[in-house]
Amino acid sequence: MSTPAAPHKPDVIARLGTLELRARKVVEGFITGLHRSPFHGFSAEFSEHRQYRMGDELKHIDWRIFGRTDRFYVKQFEDETNLRCTVVVDSSASMSYASNGNVSKFHYATTLAACIMYVMLRQRDAAGLAVYDTSLHTYLPARSRLSWVQQLLSTLATVEPSKGTATAEALHVLAEQLGRRGMVVLISDLFDDPLRILQALQHFRHNKHDVLVMHVVDRREIDFDFPTASVFRDIETGEELSTQPAQIKRSYRQAMDEFCAAIRKGCHDQNVDYVRIATDTPYDVALREYLLSRRSIRG
Repeated sequence: MSTPAAPHKPDVIARLGTLELRARKVVEGFITGLHRSPFHGFSAEFSEHRQYRMGDELKHIDWRIFGRTDRFYVKQFEDETNLRCTVVVDSSASMSYASNGNVSKFHYATTLAACIMYVMLRQRDAAGLAVYDTSLHTYLPARSRLSWVQQLLSTLATVEPSKGTATAEALHVLAEQLGRRGMVVLISDLFDDPLRILQALQHFRHNKHDVLVMHVVDRREIDFDFPTASVFRDIETGEELSTQPAQIKRSYRQAMDEFCAAIRKGCHDQNVDYVRIATDTPYDVALREYLLSRRSIRG
């Protein structure tokens, strides 16, 4: 007897037609699950509440929620509930890669971005979108109207990965355009100069923005488990290399580990949240990483 497919697995969600439908399916199931998890304080029911902290006035405790959850939550005021967040998606050519049986990095990134924006607007936060390849070619400022999600998703659905990568340059341009302090979520494979990327992230931090980097990779880019006599082609330059993967697997994995470690350490040093996510990771797992980052901002 076969095991049912997990509802939030990327290959399952990919069977749904539109980006909006995929996002709605994931988020509705995700929010339902929040009611039964340690993260239920972020569900739609608690969008105007936060957990009790020492020093909060007892008169603000919501005793109805305590009766249902046996946990203390206090009502938030409007200036506590709203977060401005811009989701930044890498649409460079390298994002089009997909190993056998997996969705492409770009498909994963756009679906994840759509889900995050959908969650934000359900939480009455303000959501914005930025997309780049060799330049920042799309920017929609953060707004908090629930109807805004239609514009965000319809815009994102028209983008296709193309051209090369200029992550640092695009992020610097965006940092100059963003308004008041908020949160920036970068979804990218980060295939660019790591030092320049980290300098661009520092630009956001200098402007007091909180930053979450979601490093999207294909599973084969991590383990390099390819068959013998493979031909590797650079998606952005077209350059090809024929080789026996077993001969370079060890050196490749070491280089990849060092690359990811450098990004991770640089983010840590700048107080930037970093998470590496493979394209076979269920979307609810990735969404929890966003909520963890959001929780750390709220304290």
